[in-house]
Amino acid sequence: MRPVRLLCAALLLACTLPALAQQPPIQQQMTPQEFSAAGLDKLSPDELAALNDWLQRRVGEETAVAVEQAVEHAREEGRQEVVSKNRGFFHFDSEEPIESTLQGEFSGFRKGQRYTLENGQVWEQTAAASLSGVRKANPKVTIRPGMLGVWWLQIDGYNTRAKVQRIE
Repeated sequence: MRPVRLLCAALLLACTLPALAQQPPIQQQMTPQEFSAAGLDKLSPDELAALNDWLQRRVGEETAVAVEQAVEHAREEGRQEVVSKNRGFFHFDSEEPIESTLQGEFSGFRKGQRYTLENGQVWEQTAAASLSGVRKANPKVTIRPGMLGVWWLQIDGYNTRAKVQRIE
């Protein structure tokens, strides 16, 4: 939900962009002492107006850049969240394995067996695989993508893999 909040904040900032860009003239932003110390009291009215125009444009440009960066950041965070939540349902061109811990006791592979991971994902074994005589509580697992959208579950410490598909 965080990316949605970031995007909303960025859009709100974009809506207030004109108000943010409207800065009071520099002589109103500085104390008379600061204005004199900067040598700005030596400027003609036209020079001072040109300086104020430049500052207005600069603040507007910087604000627009900041808003665009915030929107892009929120967009990318939202995209990453979708990719992360849906790994296993869709491939998303990522070859990175999913590493987690199996909840409960593992007592071998069986076709149709469901495996619930600590990260909340639920996978179901779709083909026969043999790994008998194994009993492990909460073992670490790695699920790797294969060819044509196939995923393989492997229990840490064993070479046997089972073909699985994500169901939740």
